[in-house]
Amino acid sequence: MEKIRLGISACLLGQNVRYDGGHQLDRFLRDTLGQFVDYVPVCPEVEMGLPIPRQTLRLIQAPDGPRLVFSKSGEDVTDRMTTWAQKRLSSLEKEDLCGFIFKGRSPSSGMERVKLYDRYGVPAKTGIGLFARLFMGYFPLLPVEEDGRLHDPRLRENFIEAIFTFRRWRDLLAAGATAEALVAFHARHKLLFMSHSVELTRQMGRLAARAGELPNDRLQDDYLQLLMQTVRTLATPAKHSNVLQHALGYFKRQLSGDEKQEMLQLIEQYRQGKVPLSVPLTLLNHYVRKYQPPWLNEQIYLHPHPVELHLRSGM
Repeated sequence: MEKIRLGISACLLGQNVRYDGGHQLDRFLRDTLGQFVDYVPVCPEVEMGLPIPRQTLRLIQAPDGPRLVFSKSGEDVTDRMTTWAQKRLSSLEKEDLCGFIFKGRSPSSGMERVKLYDRYGVPAKTGIGLFARLFMGYFPLLPVEEDGRLHDPRLRENFIEAIFTFRRWRDLLAAGATAEALVAFHARHKLLFMSHSVELTRQMGRLAARAGELPNDRLQDDYLQLLMQTVRTLATPAKHSNVLQHALGYFKRQLSGDEKQEMLQLIEQYRQGKVPLSVPLTLLNHYVRKYQPPWLNEQIYLHPHPVELHLRSGM
């Protein structure tokens, strides 16, 4: 797989574009995830023409919605930012992005819990950065996250899993998403989808089963809506445990009673938080390599992202 194209707030790559002339370099994003990603850096404030350094900006509540203003002078740059953003979003549409990573708490780029000031100057963490809001409205299906939330191991894995899944979907479309190809795509991702939501996986399966009946465009649009809803649903130890037990069922004839019991014990230890997901998965992958069970050895769930990211090794 070629590198994934991913939008990112420029300061997270170490670019000195912040209001004070500094940056917010995130070494995991630049050095680790960056091995597998081609970043498209964006700094809304600098790209719209604001200087470095500059006054800080803030979001203030207004009758017609949040406004972006300078903290000290009170100058309103909402319309200026919106006009620039409309052009920038149009250009980003040509970048084949598979997601975006925003700078948290930024009045321009924070995707949630940004300080929003009322008319008395009292802040509440209920705002969304102006550019982030426009971006998510323009690209409603793209996976998005912000740097602070990516410090949470489960949110990090969920997001990275989503961008790799979205990239595989894009590759499917580029190769010509025939009805047969979509059914095969769903089959290979079934366990991965189940680790997020069994019900949504069933809905996607029913839709995939209608491939050939529905017009291709409608089928792809409806399937993608469910796909993104599924991968945005947070995977949990309970859901992963269910998937692992389901996978174990494919070795009924190959494994001894002791081997099955060992696997069940590891699954339970993982569910209780005593060992990371990588422990039962390592044993499962060993059995898959040894016995090559049909269908199971093709499951994306077994290797959904590069092992170098160490996403399943944390507790």
